[in-house]
Amino acid sequence: MPGTVGRVPMPPAPVSGQPVGSPTAGLVLHHDWSRTPLGPWAGWDPAVRAAAELILANPVPMALVLGDDHRLLYNDAYAELIGDRHPAALGQPAAEAFPQAWDLPGVGDAVTHTYRTGEPFLDKETTLPLLRQGSGTVEHAVFTRGYSTLRDSTGAIVGVFLVAAETTQVTRQLQSLSEVAAALAGTLTLDDVARVALRWAITSFDADRVSFAVDEGGGGWRMVRRLRGELMDEADERLPPLWRRAAADWAAPVVAAARDGRPHYTDDGQPLLPTAVDRHDQKIRALATVPLRASVVRGGLSVGYQRPHTWSAAERALLAASAELIGQAADRARRFETQHGTAQLLQRSMLPAHLPDLPLLRIAARYDPGVDGNAAGGDFYDAFLLPTGGLGIVLGDVAGHDVQAAARMGQVRAALRALALADPRPDAVLTGLDRLVTSLGAEGGTHELFVTVVFGVVDADRHRLTLASAGHPAPLIRRCAPDGEPSAEYLDVPAGAPLGLGCRPVTTTVRFHPGDTLLLFSDGVVERRRQGLDAGLDALADAIAAAGSGDPRALCAVATAAVAGTTEDDVAVLAVEHALRPSRSASMEVPAEPTAPSRVRHWMTGQLTDWRVPESVIGAAVLCTSELTTNALLHAGTAARVDIDLSPERLLVSVADSGTRGTVTRAQTDTLSSRGRGLGLIEELSDAWGTDPTVRGSTVWFEILVPAE
Repeated sequence: MPGTVGRVPMPPAPVSGQPVGSPTAGLVLHHDWSRTPLGPWAGWDPAVRAAAELILANPVPMALVLGDDHRLLYNDAYAELIGDRHPAALGQPAAEAFPQAWDLPGVGDAVTHTYRTGEPFLDKETTLPLLRQGSGTVEHAVFTRGYSTLRDSTGAIVGVFLVAAETTQVTRQLQSLSEVAAALAGTLTLDDVARVALRWAITSFDADRVSFAVDEGGGGWRMVRRLRGELMDEADERLPPLWRRAAADWAAPVVAAARDGRPHYTDDGQPLLPTAVDRHDQKIRALATVPLRASVVRGGLSVGYQRPHTWSAAERALLAASAELIGQAADRARRFETQHGTAQLLQRSMLPAHLPDLPLLRIAARYDPGVDGNAAGGDFYDAFLLPTGGLGIVLGDVAGHDVQAAARMGQVRAALRALALADPRPDAVLTGLDRLVTSLGAEGGTHELFVTVVFGVVDADRHRLTLASAGHPAPLIRRCAPDGEPSAEYLDVPAGAPLGLGCRPVTTTVRFHPGDTLLLFSDGVVERRRQGLDAGLDALADAIAAAGSGDPRALCAVATAAVAGTTEDDVAVLAVEHALRPSRSASMEVPAEPTAPSRVRHWMTGQLTDWRVPESVIGAAVLCTSELTTNALLHAGTAARVDIDLSPERLLVSVADSGTRGTVTRAQTDTLSSRGRGLGLIEELSDAWGTDPTVRGSTVWFEILVPAE
């Protein structure tokens, strides 16, 4: 039968190896055990006292429950485990110390069963409520527990050993694998994969530094890292990662793992010192680097700590599993980027690289691919000078989202320009196109070739606009009377039938006054699922009328965002403004050098000062341009071009790069952190801003209205 320490006669013995080597040991030694049934510490059975001393010196969370009422004695590690219940739990009955957990199945009943029968107990995983120290809140933690009996010198059972290892972190890490798999399933680009991998690694391992590296495909590497405590809010997560690029022989540990295909683990040292870029790298003492398990992409993932750390078998297995998931996602992303780049290059190479630069006609266009951006589409636009001195403008839509649609679009666009240069009358041009599309359909053996188009001729000298349409949405014009509020109206241009279906175009001529802006658009701008077409048209007209200016680039951005919701169709917009007075323009090629932003600031300040722009506008414009130039050089890593255009009403500045940065996402100023603050600043200081993708990179622009004299 089990006994208790207090019932076993024990002769007084000198206390050897007194447990004074730790804070909890000191509390045990000085605890008034005489007030418990166990009696004074010095009178305990030597075997019991030796077991207690062994527990107190052990770094593993361990405890003893002694006697029939299961009085608690435990070590430092166990004290840390139970949090705020220490030190009150010391010497208490276990049922009173842990009232929330004791009555749970497999806890109090298991201890009592082991105490009464002597049978050991092992629970590999259980979830128990735990009061975290300092938090004041109860959370559920996962433990592996083992119970075994403690016998005194006579062989009687007097207590139970409790060994507990909290495996909450490991369990959460394993659970996080499913979460990271789900997140990786939604990634399209290597930027997306890097964001998910870094966020998951630094959270799951509670690391000080994590990095992600991939090969450039044609030689060289690029790596992005994330640090503990780094301010990363929603705006930063949407921005492209700041990749660091290096040569093919780069010796960084994460690249070494990617290159030789083997993981590397450092428990203590300075693994990043040879390739450190700052003090954050120099402080890393423990580092794990694992190669991505990928067939297309060579890459690696690293996790580091600023303190010594022994990499357990569970952590190594978790890193290996995650590397396989991340590698698969990187492969998909590399394939997508290759296909996406090919499709977009095909699409945009068929669109005009440059639009005409005219004194009184300002022209801008925007094209956004539909679906997932991985297919070429059939929307197109063009603007070109005619032999008569007028400006020919066109926007059309060839049905389909494949290479064949893009090829047909190229044929239609080239034919339209040829017909217009021979005879610019809109009805004659569309009649000729109708014959071409009919011929293409017959040649291909299909009657499903669906093409809509609107073509017009702008005569700035006569202040008039002549248009004809073949099944296309009516153009929208923004009227801006000098003494009234801007308004927007759809022009009454008979749509007729699409090309190839017996189109009989009718010509319409309207007034096009200085200050007016014409907008041609594809149906992807206004059509949304579960929403009537009239609602989309009304939303577009309201947004254009409410725009801060009639600048065509700004109106293109307004138009593409005017109707709420997403569209699977391509979006194309072409805007032409009849300026009140000619504008002045200048440009600067910006080399990819660290001094480039300061050179841009100096050049721009001088140029705007010569043009007698108000100082308030100069200061805001120079600051915004400097931010955009820095942003372009950081993300694209290539030379850039700054263009400025000054009209009496507004200053327009654009910064174009030739890299693959992708689209910058608009974000609210008050949610931006360090890197996002540049774009937040532009949003705060400018009257409008946006991004335009191009064939080889992207353009970010902003507009500042110039106060009237």
